[in-house]
Amino acid sequence: MSQTKLDSNEKLAEKIARDAGVIPSECYQCGKCDTVCPWNKVRAFSMRRLIREATFGLTEIEKVEIWRCTTCGNCAQKCPRDVKQIEDMKALRRMASGYGVFPTAVKPVRGVSQFLIAEGNPFGEDRKSRGDWAKDLNVKAFEEGMEILYFPGCYLCYDARLKRVAQATVKVLQKAGVDFGILGELENCCGESIRKTGNEELFKKLARDNIKTFVDSGVKKILVSSPHCYHTFKNEYREFGVDFEIVHVAQYMHQLIEEGRLAIPKDYGKKAAYHDPCYLGRHNTVFAEPRSVLDKVSGLEIKEFAESQGDSMCCGMGGGRIWMETHAAERFSNIRLKEAIDLGAEILVTACPYCITIFEDSRAVLNYDDVIQIKDLTEVLQEVI
Repeated sequence: MSQTKLDSNEKLAEKIARDAGVIPSECYQCGKCDTVCPWNKVRAFSMRRLIREATFGLTEIEKVEIWRCTTCGNCAQKCPRDVKQIEDMKALRRMASGYGVFPTAVKPVRGVSQFLIAEGNPFGEDRKSRGDWAKDLNVKAFEEGMEILYFPGCYLCYDARLKRVAQATVKVLQKAGVDFGILGELENCCGESIRKTGNEELFKKLARDNIKTFVDSGVKKILVSSPHCYHTFKNEYREFGVDFEIVHVAQYMHQLIEEGRLAIPKDYGKKAAYHDPCYLGRHNTVFAEPRSVLDKVSGLEIKEFAESQGDSMCCGMGGGRIWMETHAAERFSNIRLKEAIDLGAEILVTACPYCITIFEDSRAVLNYDDVIQIKDLTEVLQEVI
């Protein structure tokens, strides 16, 4: 290898370390990351190798491998050297995005970026229709002094299936007498997923726009349905010097029940498996509250997965992969759905729009429409209050 090439590789390795804020060479190649990575349930994939290549500046940014990481956090949780695998992958993607290098399966990200710039959502839908899901539900526009702002997020505002989750959430809040409002067209995407694809500048723009809206509107407490919004508002918006009180729906439903504001009078005689979303569970340790809510539902029998709570299996849609192409035979969600059925579950309950989206897709592809249902936690609650 020429000296020029060696120098170039060293500079690349230095840039990755600087951008990620970590030193990839801390990795001593034990391979624990590979043993827990969900990709190895469906194909060969090596995070260990990607970290090693990054250490020596040998990463091939034009290949799809650096885009496979779902940022589920399982490898980081098990790493004995505290290597920041997620930060390393984000740094590599920033580099690829900066050069405009997107493999075929990743190219939809470019369109998503344009939609986010133009309309503040990844679908390119009219910003003015962002609050249309709440029509006929008597939902108020948020005003300063209200108990809480409900921020449903992009998928719950525009996706036909997920609108039902936002509507169920509103009905539960109204039943409990919560004084809340929404911002409608004033909302922007939280920016979490686009940041994971390497577009740091767009994330910052979305974050600043949201923060300005929250401050100008007098928002202090924000209720979210998406764990990705939860993680971003709670942990990443602090980089901008703000610290709003952020509550996920699962936590808030638990609180309302414990305070006696929400009663559950009806039985629900079914068997259900609860799936821990990565960004609610592993990243933010919200394990007890959703289970506590389900435990309060009379007649509901809860089945636990072998891989649950901190070891929960990723659905496959994090890290921006919600917008990327994943071959049907390589979807982690297929495995999870089969596991739920093997447990005897009639319902797979979760608390994340990304999880619901891919589980519904797997249910259709596997012809399980009459075998198992997919429900958000609030949809279950709506049926029993």
